[in-house]
This record gives sequence, structure tokens and C-alpha cells, in this order.
Amino acid sequence: MKYLFYAVLPFLCIQSVRGQQYHIQGRVYAASDSIPFPNVTVSLLAKPDSSPVGETISHADGTFELKDIHAGDYLLRIQYLGYENTDQPVKVTGNTDVGSLYLHEGARLLDEITILGRPPVGKQRGDTIQFNAAAFQTMKDATAQSLIEKMPGMGSEDGSLQAQGENVTQILVDGKPFFGTDVKAALQNLPAEIIQSIEVYDKLSDKAELSGFDDGERQKTINIVTKPNSRRGLFGKSSAGYGNDNRYLAGASVNAFNEHQRLTITGLTNNINAVDYSADPNSQGEVRPQNGIINTNRIGLNYTDTWGEKMEINASYLFNHRKNVGEASLFREYVLPDDDGQYYTESSTNSRRNMDHRFNMRFEYQIDSNNLILFRPDFSAESDKENSFFSGNTVADSGPMNQTQNSRQADNSDIDFNSRLYYSRRFAKQGRSLRLGLVTGNHRNDDDAYRQAENLFFDPAERTETINQQLVRMRKGFDWEASAAYTEPVGKRGMVELEYEVGNQNNDSDQLTYDTDEMGTRLRLDTALSNTFNSQYLRQEAEIGYQYKTEKLRAQVEAEFQLSRLANDQEFPAAFALQRTFRSILPSVRLGYKFTDSKNLDFDYDARTNAPGIGDLQAVIDNSNPLHLRTGNPDLDQSYSNRFSLRYRSYNPETERSFFAMVRSSVTSNRVVTHTTIAEEPIELAEGIVLERGSQLTRPVNLNGYWDLSSFFHYGLPVHFLPSNFNLHGGIRYSHSPGMINNQVNAVNTTRYSGGISLSSNISDRIDFNIWTRSAYNTVENSLRPTLNNNFFNQTTHINYNWILWQDLVYRLDLNHQFNTGLSEGYDNSILLVNMAIGKKFLRNERAEVSLNVYDLFGQNNNIRRDITETYIQDSQSNVLQRYFMLSLTYNIRYFARGTTQEDYEKMYN
Repeated sequence: MKYLFYAVLPFLCIQSVRGQQYHIQGRVYAASDSIPFPNVTVSLLAKPDSSPVGETISHADGTFELKDIHAGDYLLRIQYLGYENTDQPVKVTGNTDVGSLYLHEGARLLDEITILGRPPVGKQRGDTIQFNAAAFQTMKDATAQSLIEKMPGMGSEDGSLQAQGENVTQILVDGKPFFGTDVKAALQNLPAEIIQSIEVYDKLSDKAELSGFDDGERQKTINIVTKPNSRRGLFGKSSAGYGNDNRYLAGASVNAFNEHQRLTITGLTNNINAVDYSADPNSQGEVRPQNGIINTNRIGLNYTDTWGEKMEINASYLFNHRKNVGEASLFREYVLPDDDGQYYTESSTNSRRNMDHRFNMRFEYQIDSNNLILFRPDFSAESDKENSFFSGNTVADSGPMNQTQNSRQADNSDIDFNSRLYYSRRFAKQGRSLRLGLVTGNHRNDDDAYRQAENLFFDPAERTETINQQLVRMRKGFDWEASAAYTEPVGKRGMVELEYEVGNQNNDSDQLTYDTDEMGTRLRLDTALSNTFNSQYLRQEAEIGYQYKTEKLRAQVEAEFQLSRLANDQEFPAAFALQRTFRSILPSVRLGYKFTDSKNLDFDYDARTNAPGIGDLQAVIDNSNPLHLRTGNPDLDQSYSNRFSLRYRSYNPETERSFFAMVRSSVTSNRVVTHTTIAEEPIELAEGIVLERGSQLTRPVNLNGYWDLSSFFHYGLPVHFLPSNFNLHGGIRYSHSPGMINNQVNAVNTTRYSGGISLSSNISDRIDFNIWTRSAYNTVENSLRPTLNNNFFNQTTHINYNWILWQDLVYRLDLNHQFNTGLSEGYDNSILLVNMAIGKKFLRNERAEVSLNVYDLFGQNNNIRRDITETYIQDSQSNVLQRYFMLSLTYNIRYFARGTTQEDYEKMYN
């Protein structure tokens, strides 16, 4: 036995040494100015075959750490777009600090003359696409949004920034949140000239990032990496202008950066429909015009800092005060089972005053290298005062049916507070971890409204109805969710996750409707229009998942059992209780395959349930429009959806061509849809509430049969003969959406064929243009009434052009053309919206500009849209701000503190 022990001992010692794991740390700097370099890719390669061992990204202070490394000889490689790779041999015998590493800007040598080549456009690293800002020329005073919209796969649709066909929902700056989820505020507060690169990716949820298991909750995210020489200083922009008809604007955005500590303050006041402060002197704000005439007062703050070595905080606050005066009209054609057509027209005016506060924070405490606490609270409070009037009438092919004139004065408020708290622990064994979470939400909504209406019904006999009412609605809710997840490695490349979640949503809703006299004094409670209701949705989930990863393949499968209970209790006017229990199996499959570093394919499938909201469950009649009554349905079930998606990404760094393609689909059973009852004869709904002939009652119901399928592609390449970038995109979307009309199912099949091209300049910072056009052809088919099948076409073309002429004279043009066909009579309007400005730059480094601007030069601005539901096809139009002239002054704030060299400063401006 003794000899056996001595024989085995050397092998045990060898295994013990081989089993020990160490870490490698260091810091990356820019060689030009010795400023810390964040977001650099740090790779560890094995010798001699250069096979990958580990990879990480440098932090905001340039530091990096590679963990769980065995002893041996390696090659450490640091790389960043537009810079030469830096390689350093590393021998690991214990925890290793490689010290300072430097990145040098890329260059080509030709006959002993250094020639800086055209900066590379970008590269792809896994699911992240990184673009080099230096490869896209913009004006010196351009915003981050102007720069980003020039990049492949980027653009705006209906006022929202999109990447690869999906809305961008979050902006990060050097990896830190910037103004929460307010993408517009974030992009308009940063100048393009401080940006080094743009990273586009799908950010995982906090839970997924902590556990390493993808839960399918992703946000399309843009990370703006700033230039190292822009991280210590004061910069921003201020503007003021005054025009005819007392039009005015004053605003400023100031950023104070000191490495980790950063403060941004923005403010705006105007009456020209600008809802966000824009550093772009001639921006329309949105391609789609704002409804109504809007006065806005706004202030925003964003704060980021590192407290000590273990705590990071990010917080933002936004305050808005708006007044909107609007006018609108609409034409609606209903889908009826018979051939008797029914049409509804409406004209309205409204005046609203809205005030809201929004606050969100992210606090991270790194207790030690293995323990982390993350806390994310957010708060919003909103008040809204409304004074509105509308006139509506319904006609059939046989003649008029009804009409109403309705005025409303309302005072509404909403308060919401949510918080997410997570604790994460990583154990010594690689891949073993524990995550605990608690999510809570408090919500309160109070509405107080007075309404006066005069209704006229023509059939079967002419009857006039006068209504004077006060509506008091009080809703409050509290929801919580507790979760625990444990991961354990299985084999060399596998990992198992066990997770349990339990949560509850508790909502109370009281609606009390009082009859009043003409002075608003309460006379009696209308029990037919009043209701006290409570709903609770208790949910438990148990889940097991397995994940397998190699250098090229990532596979994850999960199975979840969900047990949920929906309990509805009505206390008034008649007491009843209804409880239902749902048992669901929710599988998910996620696959990713990397063909090369720049080509990958992802497949996702998951199943989800969705509980009906309190507004759909509460069975109380809402007669805000006496011709179109609404009520809830406490018998609703939760819906069940299957979702699929397939994505392919490719980028060729040699030709600088990019390609992206996506296909996705969803199938939903028990979907909550609208059941519309259009009365063919008077129907008494409750005591004193009669649905007259031609009037409608809508009620939510569950219905099977919904599915959709959509595709999207994008292709981008540089145009060298005209220094610019060309992009082509297109897609098809099909949906089968069932609804109910008079107890009959109507399936609406819609198909949308869309496509577009864009060309953006890359000439110089004195000539800048971005031209794009998008077209869409839509087909609509109804199963109940094929005579209403409809095809319509719309096209939007946009030109943004900026040119610095002789002696610092500036010409700016922003042109938007909309072309519509196939809409209802009177709504086929096409518009040409032209904004133009002539300005003069002055002061050192062209910091200031005075300009004369004209908005809507030809006075053609309007706002037209088409909406399609299972019940009707509707065209609507609203008033918008039209032509005005304004003289404005803009000043660029640029001051960089000690640590930024004069060479850096001149490089930024010259």
C-alpha cells in the first residue's frame, strides 16, 4: 500500500498543479496621449497554434482581467478597430500583472512615407457590430444621431431610430446608461465629433447577464465609445431663436466629463413643436410631424460616477411640461357581414396640458470579485389636464343613423414606482453561480372627468339624448416577483441552470359615474356605469436549462413549467367571484453558430403567456363616445404565444460590405381581440343604457388563429468614386388577425412589401448629405366582406444637405416628401416639407453660428395615416405646425481640461 501511495503521489501533484487557475490583469492606453483606452478586445491565445483560450473587454479606465487561466505559455493580443494589434508573450505561473499596454493608430508605409489610409468602416465580433466613427464624415456641429444614421443598417422610421429593422431602445456611453431608455434625448445631447466608435448589439437582460443564461429578453442597444481625449472637459451646445407669429426656441445641452464622473444637463423651451433639444440646427426632429401645436418646457439631467473601487452609479431625471392644441378628422369604414355599408366620420379639437417627471437609476456594488449587488429603481409621475370636443356621425347606405356632440374636461394623474434588486455570487468552481432577485412595482391612476353630450338617433324613431356626467376612476396596483437561479458546470463545455420564480399582480379598479346638473353638481350615482373590481394574477415557474458552448457553437435548451391563477372579484354593483387556474409548459431553444469571426447565424424559439390587464377585465361600460360604447370581460383567459426568429450577420472587412437578414414569426392562441356588436335594432345593455341602431359596443374576447411572419434584409457597401456609403434594405410582413363582428369571425390578412435605399456622403466635414427613400405597398383582405379589400401605397423620400460655402457661409437643406395613394377620398394628399437655412459661422474654431431658418417653405405640412383593424379601415388627419421663419444663434461649448493636449484639441477642430 505504501509503495502504491508513492507511485500515485507524483501524478496527484501534477494534477493539482494542472488544476490550479490564475488570473491575468493589465491596463490599455492610447499610445498617442497615454489616456486609458476602454472597450478594447483583449484575447489570450495558446502557443503554438494560437487557439483562443479567453477573451474580455477593457473597462472605462482601461483595465482588464482574464480569469480561470491555467499555468503555461500564452500570447496576449489587444486589438481595436482602426488601431494596430499589440501582441505580448505571457508566461503564467501564478496571478500575473502584465502592466501597461499601448495601442497605436494604424498606418501604411510606402517608400518611407507614412500614408494614413481610409479608416476601416467597421468589424463584427460575434453578435456585436462595431463601426469606426472616423470612417463617416459629418459636419463639425453634427449630432450623434446624424453620424449613426449614416452607418450600415441604421435609420429612422416614424421618428424612432432603428438598427437592422428593429427599434433601438437603449443608449450607452462608454458602457454606461445615458438618459435611461430615452433614445432621442441621448442622441441629441452628444456631438458626433467626440465619438470614436459605435457598437450595435442585442443587450441581454440583467438576469441573463448575471446568470449567463439567455432568457430572450433583449434590447437593441447602441454603445457610444468616446474618444479618449474627450473624457475630461466641458462640451455642448446652446441655441436661441425668435421668429414670426411669436415663434421662439431656447435650449442648451452641457456635458461635464471627468473620466468616470460625468454630468449632463439639458434644457429646452419652445413653441415650434420641438419635444427634445436638438443640437442639429436644422433638424425636423421627426420625419413624421407632431400632431397639434405643441409648447414644450423640458429639463434633463444624467449623472454617472464611480464611488471608490467597488460602486458605480448612473441616474437620470427628466421633467416635461407641454401644452398641445390639436384638431383632427377621421373617416372609418366598417367591415359588416352583410353588404350594407356603414361609415363613421369625426372631427375633434382638444387642448391638453401635460406635466411629467421621470427618474431612473442603476446602482452596482461589487462586494468582491465573486459577489455583486445590482439595484435599479425607476419612478414616474404624470398629470394631464384635458379640454376636448368632438362631433361624430354614423351613416349607412340607407341613410343617417346617429350623431353626437361631446365635450369633456378631465384631470388625470399617474404614479409608478418600480425596482429591481439582484444579488449574484460566483463560486470558486468556474461556471457555478447563484442569483437571487426581487422585482416590485407600485402603480396608481386617478381620473376625474366631466362630460356633456347631446346625442341624436334617427332610427327606428328620431330621439334626442342629453348627458351630463362626472366620471371618477381610481386604479391602484402592486406587483412583485421573487426569483432564484443556480448554475452548475457539466463537463468541459456544458452548464445546467435551475430557476424558480413566484410573483403576484394585484390590481384594484373603482369606476364611479355620477349624473350631474348643468353646473356639475352631483345628482345621483349611475350604477349601470359604475363598478368596483379586483384582479389578482399569481404565477409560479420552475425551470431547468442546459447550455453548451464551443468556439463556434452556442446551444441552449430550457423547459419551464408555469402554474398561474387568475382571480377576479367584483364587489359593486353585483358581487361575484371567478377563479381560473392555468398550467403551461414553456419550452425555449436558442442556437448560435459562428462560421467565422465576421459571419454568424442565430436561431431562437420560445413560448410565452400573457395575462389580460385590468382594463380588459373590468366589466363596466365606458360611454366616452355614446355612439361607440366599450366594456371589459372578466372571463378572459391568458394568451399563449410561440415565437421564432432566425438571424444571419456578415461583414467583410476587406470590401467593407455588410449583410444582415432576419426572419421571425409568432403564433398566438387565446389572443385578446375585439368583439364589436353593431346594433341592427335597439339593445338594452343595462338599466337606462340602450345601444341604439347603428351604435356599437366593443368587448375583449379570446380568439385563436392569430399568426404573423416577417422578413427583413440589409446590404451596405462603400461607393469609392463618390466618397459615400450605399445601403439597400427590404422586407415582407404578413399577418392573419382574427376579430369578431356581430358574433361572426372576420379574419384580416395584411401583407406589406417594403424596401428602400440610402446614400450618405463621406466627402469632408464641409459638405455633408444623407439621402434616402423608402416605399411600402400594402394589401388588405377581409374574410367577411371582400368588397372592402384594399391596396395602398406610400413612399417617403428624405434629403439632408449641409454645405459650408465661401467665408464660412453655411447652407442647410432638410427636405421630406411623402406620397400616398389608395386612401379614402380627401386623404390621398402628398406633401413636400422643406426646411432651409442660411447661416454664418464666426468666432474661433467656428464655434458660433447665426442663421435665418424657414420651416415648411411651401406650407404643405400635414399628418395623414391609415389604421387597419379586424373591424374597420380608418384614415385620419391632424393639424400640424406650418410655415414660419426664425432668426437663431447657436454657440458650441468646447473646453477640455488639463490632460488633453493642444495637439488633441487641434486634431478635433482642424
